[in-house]
Amino acid sequence: MKKGLIIIVGIAVIVGIVALTCTATVQTGYTGIVTTFGRVEDVTLEAGFHFKSPFQEIILMDNREQKSTFTTEAFSSDIQQVDITGSINYAINKSTAMNLFKEVGTDYFNKLVYPRMLEITKGVFSKYTAENLVANRQNLSESIRAGMHEELNNYGINVISISIENIDFTDAFTDAVEAKQVAAQKKLQAEIEQSQMTMETQQQAERKRINAEAEANVAKINADADAYALQVRSDAEAEANKKIAESLTEHLIRFNEIKAWDGRLPTYMAGQGTTTLPILNMAEQDKAPAESSTK
Repeated sequence: MKKGLIIIVGIAVIVGIVALTCTATVQTGYTGIVTTFGRVEDVTLEAGFHFKSPFQEIILMDNREQKSTFTTEAFSSDIQQVDITGSINYAINKSTAMNLFKEVGTDYFNKLVYPRMLEITKGVFSKYTAENLVANRQNLSESIRAGMHEELNNYGINVISISIENIDFTDAFTDAVEAKQVAAQKKLQAEIEQSQMTMETQQQAERKRINAEAEANVAKINADADAYALQVRSDAEAEANKKIAESLTEHLIRFNEIKAWDGRLPTYMAGQGTTTLPILNMAEQDKAPAESSTK
């Protein structure tokens, strides 16, 4: 009885071992690569439960999107050292997973992706000056991604994105850039102040010119008004004199002369030749005897 039980248990163990060695499970997001005594079979396994020979091994290749970080040093086109920190997102194609395993193996990131990434990153950075690197970070990332795609596409590795997360320069270069920026800001401020002063000077000159033109216009208007008023008065006086002259008659002249006479005769009267005859003032002579009789 005991011997039979031992046989049954032994058979069960053997069956269990065979079952374990003849089945395999491929997880979702992976591709199964089948090898027989180390030789890669021309077949791949999708996610799920599979039977296999006890002499075969199932190697899993991750098809999910993966992310890895990297750090490296590079030099700009003007020979400035740059410390770079970034990351890469990538995935391998299911259809080419077997060929990638044949050519590179499972450690394809360290053997293929990472070295290519460092090489291309340094090449891209060398095309820019140090001052232009920070401003062109997006262009840097896209250029590296394009270079990586060209290098890795034949291996079935899809480079989804490259991100340049940090760019550090040496302290000496950073200080030089800061000094240059300060100098540029001071220069710009001086130019702005000079421009403002020039503008104010021009505005003052323009205001003076406008005021001078306005004063000249006012003076001209006043002069024209005075001349016009004088002309009007002159015309009025001339017209009045004309009317007065037209209204004078000989009788009116004689009347005005008589009206203006004070009753006195001239003392002398011119005669013929050069003889001047005295004219007696009869009023005064009549007045003299009267005064004598009174005395």
